[in-house]
Amino acid sequence: MAQNSSNRGFAAMDAAKQREIASMGGKAAHQKGSAHEFTSQEARLAGQKGGQAAHRKGTAHQFDSQSAREAGRKGGQH
Repeated sequence: MAQNSSNRGFAAMDAAKQREIASMGGKAAHQKGSAHEFTSQEARLAGQKGGQAAHRKGTAHQFDSQSAREAGRKGGQH
């Protein structure tokens, strides 16, 4: 995590503590009923955006043609 000019607040906490606090907030929002729930279109766009970012960074999974066919067949299955 990058060093901050201040040693106070959420951004200055270590990553594990940030995740713990964020997790509690997410759980509370779901219990309260105010958490955002993605539509299938929003989820599709978010996945596409993440995939594009991974390709730009060079961290995306590289499929060979056989693996791509198998993944495509699984696409609509749950």
